[in-house]
Amino acid sequence: MKTIYMDHAATTAMSKTALEEMLPYFAEEYGNPSAVYSYGQTGKNAIEKCRERIAKCIGAFKTEIYFTSGGTESDNWAIRSACRLRKNKGKHIISTEIEHNAVRKTLEQLMEDGYEVTFLKPDQTGQITAEQLEAAIRDDTVLISIMMANNVVGTILDIQSLEAVARKHRILFHTDAVQAVGHIPIEVHKLGVDFLSVSAHKFNGPKGVGVLYCRIPTRLPAYLTGGGQEKEGRSGTENVPGIVGMTRALEEQTERMQSNMEYLYALSKRMDEKVLNIPGVLKTGDPEKRLPGLCSYVVEGIAHSVLLVNEMNTYGICISSGSACSAASQEASHVLVSLGIEKQLAGNSIRISLGMDNTEEDVDYAASMLEAAINKIRTEQASRAPRLEGRVADMAGGKEA
Repeated sequence: MKTIYMDHAATTAMSKTALEEMLPYFAEEYGNPSAVYSYGQTGKNAIEKCRERIAKCIGAFKTEIYFTSGGTESDNWAIRSACRLRKNKGKHIISTEIEHNAVRKTLEQLMEDGYEVTFLKPDQTGQITAEQLEAAIRDDTVLISIMMANNVVGTILDIQSLEAVARKHRILFHTDAVQAVGHIPIEVHKLGVDFLSVSAHKFNGPKGVGVLYCRIPTRLPAYLTGGGQEKEGRSGTENVPGIVGMTRALEEQTERMQSNMEYLYALSKRMDEKVLNIPGVLKTGDPEKRLPGLCSYVVEGIAHSVLLVNEMNTYGICISSGSACSAASQEASHVLVSLGIEKQLAGNSIRISLGMDNTEEDVDYAASMLEAAINKIRTEQASRAPRLEGRVADMAGGKEA
């Protein structure tokens, strides 16, 4: 059976050209970049060239690029750095109810340490307004952390207008751009943000490597202590192959971005047209400002979306339940609940995220199989209902064995 992968928001296949560029640093040029001899300096030079190449892709200066192990570390480092850099100002942070757990859990931990966090509630499309943000600012606000694009429903937030509010009040601003980088145009200097998080495996790069963009000229407080390899702010032997692969993958995505976006928007429109004809299926997120290729739905009349994901898997189609980071959980997505979707229905959410390897034929087949899967689950649930009702009636009449 052919596998049709439609969960590109969870992770993506490695770019072949990126892999080819990585290979020498696994076996041939494997020297430690911290070594002073030439065998090590080859890796060090590669890292510094990548820093410049990454900066060019996102409109930054190379001195503003820090390499990390991925989006989670970048989020943590940015948030905790901002708190330490502004520790004399106060302990208030502003974020949103729809953040990824890499941000959300970090803020919850900071709350245990005495910080206060205001979580802004989005409208039903997932948007936050500048007026909302303005109203939440206090004299002791030290950081605003708002994601660029939501990983569950695909809504792209207006970071530039939100950052303008932060800048007016001289408050540090962080955006988790893990779902956005490599998929939509980003120029950090135009955005004005102080921190921006990146993860390579979301745009056909390797897993376990990412970027933290930092506009602040001050040296970042150490996050991982030790040898201080990454500009004394992050310790640990550098992941040279990962950095090289991530850089090439991002360059590829940047070069092809416009055509990729056009293709994926057209493909997701086709998916919507077919899936929304299925009775009881509703679209979530912003209908206009959304990531290319990301389709998010809730399905009425089924017990839980995990059943649907499992059924689609039997047809060889890979989709996710809400968010891949919590796919095994039976809990409703906190994002969908925040958008005002009733908790039971929010538990019936599916995310179909398309990639450049998907075709119109894939979309047509997946949509037809989704309808078949929904009908099958509804029929099975309906056939069990009379038996359950009869058992309840017996129990009420004292006939339970």
